[in-house]
Amino acid sequence: MLKIVLPGLAMIAVTYAMARLNFGLFLPDIANDLQISESEGGLIGSLGYVAYTFALFFSALLMNKVGSKGVNVIAGTTAVIGLVAIATAHSFLHVSFGVFIAGLGSGFASPALSQQAKLLLPKKQVDQGNTWINSGTSFGLMATAPVVLLFTEQWRLSFWLFACIGMAVLIWNVLSFPTTDLDKIAKPPHRKRKPFHTINQAKYLLIASYVIGMTSSVYWTFGRSFLTVEYGATATESILFWLVIGVAGIVGGLAGGLIQRIGLSWSYRLILIVLLSSMMLLNLSHSLVVFSSAALFGGAYIFLTGLFIVWATRMDDMMPSTGVSLSFLALGIGQSLGSFVAGKLIESLSYSLTFTLFSLAGLIGLIIPIAKRSKEHIN
Repeated sequence: MLKIVLPGLAMIAVTYAMARLNFGLFLPDIANDLQISESEGGLIGSLGYVAYTFALFFSALLMNKVGSKGVNVIAGTTAVIGLVAIATAHSFLHVSFGVFIAGLGSGFASPALSQQAKLLLPKKQVDQGNTWINSGTSFGLMATAPVVLLFTEQWRLSFWLFACIGMAVLIWNVLSFPTTDLDKIAKPPHRKRKPFHTINQAKYLLIASYVIGMTSSVYWTFGRSFLTVEYGATATESILFWLVIGVAGIVGGLAGGLIQRIGLSWSYRLILIVLLSSMMLLNLSHSLVVFSSAALFGGAYIFLTGLFIVWATRMDDMMPSTGVSLSFLALGIGQSLGSFVAGKLIESLSYSLTFTLFSLAGLIGLIIPIAKRSKEHIN
């Protein structure tokens, strides 16, 4: 299993943590050097989401043409090209191009790797393999946090380093995965499925993904600013807070084992409660409670996204890549809309009340039904 999981985990670390999420940590220094305004910085940040959505939307179609390994290679290639473009950027348009190209990698990587796991791992190891690969985001954040702490002002050097790591991981993936899976992917069951049938089959997965995306968006987008504005945290403390989220997310790799023990439904509801509780805890100013909140949130979020991958791969009569693409697309839409709503609420109310409202709204997720039967027994 390690021969498949480790390079896949590393690819997620590169495409999600290094090529997408870490940009925001360097944005103040990039904006200062390139004379980018706040509105332009916000526009650049949104390009990463647009690229992610675009890649998710077309990943299944592309996989039918070049196979899951081919799409995985494209994911790594776009991440490296984007990172190099950011490292060499000298204008608003240049860095915007880099962020968009880098953002494509995460949208291509998750569907491709879920398909690879389904094809190459023994049936009993698919759930655990997928959830460990998905935890690569946390490993990536953990690995890059020291770079952020030490070289925030030397952002060009940092992105060159990320690009070199990305190239090494790309080569590792090319050498690790076989190239014989194209026919298996390109020839699913002969029954023709209408798009609406696929969406209807995945409706509860999509609703759950959207709710988690919407609920978690306030923490991802405004968690660090909550600390600096409300509690006067320093830049170093806020980065350490981000690091704790990443390190704790490694626990999400255990999702597959827990799902096999207590079932998908109980796992989903239990970890959702943990996620919502972590958001409420951020309202308490004690440093131990704040960092505990970060740990619980990081672990719960990565656990839930891994659970969605397991849910998608277990759905009857559906390619894993299609289910994962739809789920993560719904997750991203929820995060995008949630961030917008959260920003408006913070302006008119407060950080504390906004986080409380989002946590309470997330309780809706507890009543979403989990399908009782699928190609594999999931409850």
